[in-house]
Amino acid sequence: MADEFYIRPEPPRDKPRAFYDLRRDVIHMPPIATFQAAQGYYGTLAHELTHWTGADKRLERFKRFNDRTAYAVEELVAEIGACMLGVQIGVEPEFDQSAAYVEGWLQAMKDDKRAIFCAASEAQKAVDYITEKASREAPAAQVAA
Repeated sequence: MADEFYIRPEPPRDKPRAFYDLRRDVIHMPPIATFQAAQGYYGTLAHELTHWTGADKRLERFKRFNDRTAYAVEELVAEIGACMLGVQIGVEPEFDQSAAYVEGWLQAMKDDKRAIFCAASEAQKAVDYITEKASREAPAAQVAA
């Protein structure tokens, strides 16, 4: 299926990291054991899954937003989306990783006063896409079990 996502554990490194590989359309996640708590793993996965929705074959967010602030806005979309997904699945967000992006977000919002609203709107579209897809596939998974 063109709409599936794949999570592949990243090979061991000194500092494993999570990321969405747009070129290969794959979410890379470090092993859950490398996180201090399961909520960190699932919050990070929600962040990367929100990025995953931006691909051309899904919501085409990457194609539509390609200006100089696009990276900062995309990270803001992913953080907001991860928070929204976390609320739905009962995972409290951890904002300690967000600090790395704050400077970029602030610059993006200075450049465009609507950036936060755009990011929130795109995050909602991503979450709607993910939850709709999950609800369509959940009955099929129950039948297979």
